[in-house]
Amino acid sequence: MRVMPLPAYRDHRQNPAAWARELGISREAIELYLASDVIDLHVESFLWTRIFGYDLEARHGLGAFGGWFYSQVDFPRMREAAVSGAMWSITTSPLRSARGRARAFERNLAALRAVIANASADMVLVRTRAEYTAARAQGRHAAMIAVQGGNAVDHDLATLELLKDDAVLRVTLVHLSSSKLGHTSSPLRASADAGLGSFAKEYIEALNARRIFVDLAHIGRRCFFDAVAVHDKSLPILCTHTGVCGVTPHWRNLDDEQLRAIAASGGTAGVIFNRPYLGGHTAARVVDHLEHIVRTVGEDHASLGSDFDGLIIPPRDLRSCLELPRLVELMLQRGFSTDSIQKILGGNFLRTLSALRG
Repeated sequence: MRVMPLPAYRDHRQNPAAWARELGISREAIELYLASDVIDLHVESFLWTRIFGYDLEARHGLGAFGGWFYSQVDFPRMREAAVSGAMWSITTSPLRSARGRARAFERNLAALRAVIANASADMVLVRTRAEYTAARAQGRHAAMIAVQGGNAVDHDLATLELLKDDAVLRVTLVHLSSSKLGHTSSPLRASADAGLGSFAKEYIEALNARRIFVDLAHIGRRCFFDAVAVHDKSLPILCTHTGVCGVTPHWRNLDDEQLRAIAASGGTAGVIFNRPYLGGHTAARVVDHLEHIVRTVGEDHASLGSDFDGLIIPPRDLRSCLELPRLVELMLQRGFSTDSIQKILGGNFLRTLSALRG
């Protein structure tokens, strides 16, 4: 297997003032951003690698649609943006049979691991807080693997053996379709949210036993609370990419009761960057959602979960990871403390990772 450095990228630590001028924000915001752990709880770029060979190791522009839907992230831009860690997601077509989904997932997991290994001069697979700390000390991006839609490995509980050697850190129970793991929150679902069945509850318990994050993004409200009820009370729950109904009422967003349930577990909610869920066209709307979480359940339970490259329409001033420091500028303008900003950028997720795996 080849090991090679990624294409050249700018190291903004060498000239933070230039990056500040480029983005039209303060040097204070850039320096705070560069001094922080910056972790994205949900990135979907590997989907496009599978569909049309999108090369994660190559530096791209904003693509055919100017930053809509895809081409918001690649490895070189993530490194230039000083994103210290991210959850790189694997989705699996629900149209396959249960065994077919498991076989597809096994291939996709091997392929994503190979892509990460090929770029090992600049990034490394991370499974624990200790491994993240080591990657950070080496100046490498901490790549964490996630499953978007647990039906990728839901043939039976034994199928979870495919989540071998702890490489998979997170499973989002459902995606855009319902399965025996629960009902999606989408209004296009075929049937009403009837709550979790016995297999889904056993599945959550099995994920808890394996110290794999249970992610409640996309799931219907009744299933959400059934999952909370069965979840190990000593472990944090995530909702990695979501908006909040307290800012923008939407079927895809969490209400305040759901936020309180996540906070009570010690977990965190990552705010998505998709305009329809945000209810606005600028990065300020992302901060509106972060601010609501902080006001509702405290500064320890808000994070970033962009859903970059997940067919989203991002804010017009946040079209790629290279513009992330704009969020820091906006938070500073609203009076967020340095400590609160650093928690949101990455500290809150790191706390949950320590609680899960150490």
